[in-house]
Amino acid sequence: MRKRLRKGAIGAVLMAVVLVAAACGSGDDADSGAKDGPTITIGSANFSESALVAEIYAQALEADGYPVDRNLNVGSREIYWQALQTGDLGLLPEYTGALLTFLGGTSSSDGEATYDALVNAAAAVDVVVFAPAPAQDKDGFAVTAETAEELGAEKVSDLAEYNDTLILGASPECPERPYCLLGLEDVYGLAFAEVKALDVGGPLTVAALEGGEIDVGQLFTSDGVIAAKGFVLLEDDKVLQPAQNVAPVLRKEIADAYGADLRNRLDAVSEVLTTQELILLNKAVGADGEDPETVATDWLAENNLT
Repeated sequence: MRKRLRKGAIGAVLMAVVLVAAACGSGDDADSGAKDGPTITIGSANFSESALVAEIYAQALEADGYPVDRNLNVGSREIYWQALQTGDLGLLPEYTGALLTFLGGTSSSDGEATYDALVNAAAAVDVVVFAPAPAQDKDGFAVTAETAEELGAEKVSDLAEYNDTLILGASPECPERPYCLLGLEDVYGLAFAEVKALDVGGPLTVAALEGGEIDVGQLFTSDGVIAAKGFVLLEDDKVLQPAQNVAPVLRKEIADAYGADLRNRLDAVSEVLTTQELILLNKAVGADGEDPETVATDWLAENNLT
């Protein structure tokens, strides 16, 4: 015959169960508000601004409890886009006009129209584009102050007078890009004596420009090094470059897994990322030599995003 437990014994057993359950529920995950869902692997292109913006998005998500991994400086768009498609990456910062062109669309200087077209093009390949930041970073072409004075150059079109005599330093992909060498040839009628494959907007390009190894360097218009080095950014007077707002792009499965909360979190970060803010962030890392992770942490704190 089964023995009956006394009322006191029953109460003791129930209390023990409650205490164990409470202990199991009082771990770090519960206290930190960790999100339940797939890990978001955040990637970037292989230049400092892309990696810095990716770090900003990563820290903002971590602060809100999202599980995050990093795989920064993956490579060119051809490489990191493939990683996004295969699921090796889940999120990365992009530039609206450049990505739309890459996906076969037609970008323009109209930021809203370019974004809307990008949303549709990305959806066709199961990629979601969240709201763009006001910040834009376009491809630009710069010369030293001495070269600008010597050539009398203020605009990109001014370089045509010196066709077949100047050396352009640019990304390895520049000769095949419509907004780089192809556009300079077709829109501006430029011809260079040589095109050196360097690191777009990176230390190789900056050093080559400073050292006189190239006459014209492909830099990003939000690059803090332009002001720090006294370079002259040539005006894109024939409007070769399309709108290039920074925007986070995600695999659809990641966006669907977290829904509106994830979108709202990233939108809040993008909303305060202006071009001027981007220039200052780039200057802190590229010109002042500050640690990118620390720069990202400080910027998020200053904008009450952590």
